[in-house]
Amino acid sequence: MEKENKTIELKGRYIFAAGRRKRAVAQVRMYKNGKGAMTINDKKITEYFPIAEYAQLVLTPLKLVGLEDKVDCSIIVRGGGKRGQAEAVRHGLARALIIIDKELKPALKAEKLLTRDPRRKERKKPGLKKARRAEQWSKR
Repeated sequence: MEKENKTIELKGRYIFAAGRRKRAVAQVRMYKNGKGAMTINDKKITEYFPIAEYAQLVLTPLKLVGLEDKVDCSIIVRGGGKRGQAEAVRHGLARALIIIDKELKPALKAEKLLTRDPRRKERKKPGLKKARRAEQWSKR
């Protein structure tokens, strides 16, 4: 038997926002007047992020403003690991909420959900084992 992929067809006007973290980039489409449906790369949130901590991380901005059951979201996320992707989606959702209602900005900013975390992995330098790790020095 083939497993059916039951994705929700979202149509109409949407608000677009991009979220980033490390190497992960999330493209968020948020539809007003929804029922709380969220798909990430054509999968349900619990299917894409089986670790509950990551799913809760993603839903933080929606729960903070009380819109988790009032908007539908379609998200495409690429690059990075699962944690970076979850944080990129969270950043994109927070940015989309600002576009919907500018009054939400102080609440989201207080929780540091609008800040783009710029930290990335440093590149490896020639002659070193890692970015800064040199060969062990031997006196003799």
